[in-house]
Amino acid sequence: MKKIINGKRYDTDTARKMGEWDNGQRGSFGYCSETLYRKNTGEFFLHGEGGANSRYAKRIESNCWGSGEAITPLTLQEAQKWAEDNLNGDEYEAIFGVVEETETKRTATFSLSEAAIDKIARLAAEKEISKSEVIEWLLTLA
Repeated sequence: MKKIINGKRYDTDTARKMGEWDNGQRGSFGYCSETLYRKNTGEFFLHGEGGANSRYAKRIESNCWGSGEAITPLTLQEAQKWAEDNLNGDEYEAIFGVVEETETKRTATFSLSEAAIDKIARLAAEKEISKSEVIEWLLTLA
C-alpha cells in the first residue's frame, strides 16, 4: 500500500518490515493485523488491515461496512510503545537496540536543522541503530 500523508510518502513495498502482529481471527469480521515499518529516512509507520468489525473497517454504504486498511505515521515513542505491546523482547531490541536499565541516560530536546535531522535519520537507518545511538557515535568522533 502507498499513501501520501502530510506531504510524505509511506510505501509498504519500499519500507523495511520491522515487526508484525495479528489477533489470530483470520477470516472473521473481527480480524485485525498490523505491521510496523521503517522508511529509509528512519521514520516509522504502521500498516493495518482488518475485517468489517475491526478498527480498520471502511464504510461501503449507509450502515454497511467492509474490510479495510490504513497507514498511520508513528513517532519513535509511538513505534516503541506499539512494539512493547505487540512484540517480544528480542524482537523489540532487534529494532530499537538493547534496553539498558541504567540511570545514566537522560532525555534532552535540541533544535536542529531539517538537513541535520534527515542525516541522523539516514545514518540510523543505514546502521540499523537508534537516532540517539547515532548522535552518541558522532560525539565519539569529535
